[in-house]
Amino acid sequence: MGTLGAVFRLAGAGLVLAREGAFAFIDPAPLPAVPRLGIRLAKLFQRRNATDAGQAERLTSALNRLGPSYVKLGQFLATRPDIVGQEFSNTLGKLRDEIAPFPESEARSIIEASLHRPVSEIFVDLSPPLAAASIAQVHKGVIAVPDGTRTVAVKVLRPGVRRRFRRDLETFYEGARLVERLDPAARRLRPVAVVDTLARGVTIEMDLRLEAAALSEMAENTKQDGGFRVPKVEWELTARDVLTLEWIDGIKLSDINGLREAGLDLPLLARRLMQAFLRHALRDGFFHADMHQGNLFVEADGTIVAVDFGIMGRLGKDERRFLAEILFGFIRRDYRRVAEVHFEAGYVPGGKHNVEDFAQALRAIGEPIHGQRASDISMAKLLTLLFEVTELFDMQTRPELLLVQKTMVVVEGVSRSLDPDFDMWSASEPVVREWIERYLGPAGQISLVAEGVGSIGRLVAELPKLADRAERLSAEMDRMGTHGLRLDPETIEEIGRSEARAGRAGRVALVVMAVVAVLVGLKFLF
Repeated sequence: MGTLGAVFRLAGAGLVLAREGAFAFIDPAPLPAVPRLGIRLAKLFQRRNATDAGQAERLTSALNRLGPSYVKLGQFLATRPDIVGQEFSNTLGKLRDEIAPFPESEARSIIEASLHRPVSEIFVDLSPPLAAASIAQVHKGVIAVPDGTRTVAVKVLRPGVRRRFRRDLETFYEGARLVERLDPAARRLRPVAVVDTLARGVTIEMDLRLEAAALSEMAENTKQDGGFRVPKVEWELTARDVLTLEWIDGIKLSDINGLREAGLDLPLLARRLMQAFLRHALRDGFFHADMHQGNLFVEADGTIVAVDFGIMGRLGKDERRFLAEILFGFIRRDYRRVAEVHFEAGYVPGGKHNVEDFAQALRAIGEPIHGQRASDISMAKLLTLLFEVTELFDMQTRPELLLVQKTMVVVEGVSRSLDPDFDMWSASEPVVREWIERYLGPAGQISLVAEGVGSIGRLVAELPKLADRAERLSAEMDRMGTHGLRLDPETIEEIGRSEARAGRAGRVALVVMAVVAVLVGLKFLF
């Protein structure tokens, strides 16, 4: 009954979305048989004017009617053009989950239950809801402090939202598993893995303590950065369902006229925003993944303040090097180096393709861009074209890179709304170059060596334990020689540990050789 119920719920949701043209931009031709048939059937129910200029707004309205889970699903799929196609991804990228607020009385009850005190004891004043989204809504509060009062923003989780998400996620899982069972070819789209990723993101968003932690981490990362900051968290007034933080008195980046009237330098703001995003992604590996105008404010001195940290992105060291080198390579028109980075990272399989052919394909992307005016150059479009070309070279989908691409599309759009002549290259080059010099130059190599030396130190500290384990393994091997091979769980575990030690020894030798090589190199450099 669970599977059947899920099918009916999905069919009902599909009908609502089909009426609003949700599937109009998806080309069914490359899809597996079952999804292809479903999309063609859905298009039969589409309204005549469903793909006109107001399509994105109607799609937003339809998703809001279906509930918060579907809004989040749409926002998530906007980051996966590899699944829904670039045009539909762009349409979904315009989604804003601004919906009707829930009653103030319910918000007060949630605050009191979460903070274990009456609202009147916590706040000098608490306003009605000022903004509402699919997961939470925001109130303006005033709290007492030793030197007077302080204004705060109070974010309250929507009542019943967890239960609603659990039910809808069960439906999504049933639908994804059903697709995989009915059409094995659809497994390459990994529908269950897509729902897994959505579920993880939503779980984080529905615990406001985790959003507070994200704010705190970014505050530490950016405390020395001029022109950008995040609100301060009021930890003693924060719980799973309530987040209290500094109230921001600023102008939204969407209010262009307001920014001009305040005498703010719009081209400077555009440049500052793009550089802040790149700094977070490359230097910190931790970035705000929903940097649209509604989540960005500007204070009187021109400082950009970001809010709403429910959706965050992370990049590992390898992904950061990859992103920095491809951007720097395109800036310098060094297409061979960009190609080499793809092969070195293992993103393009070397067995089937060669660097020269891939560099030629990259040149076809980069050269037309360098012949245009700066205001016509889109780095986000460049990354989109790059990922399209890499599909021809069997590059596997990298979800973390797609999230960077999606965020860069948004940030670039905001920057161009501030300055139509915004020069992406000159704005990005200093940040990318600084990262390259710091992390891939001599100083960066010394840091890598230090990490290797630290690993050696930890291994040396473990030597007594390793010797004891080796002695016990030797005794076990003697017993095997006398009584025969006994593959019980303990024996299997010891053999695995022995193999791991052998692998570590090889890695230690490589690290030592790397240390020697770097020291010799530094001798010649200095």
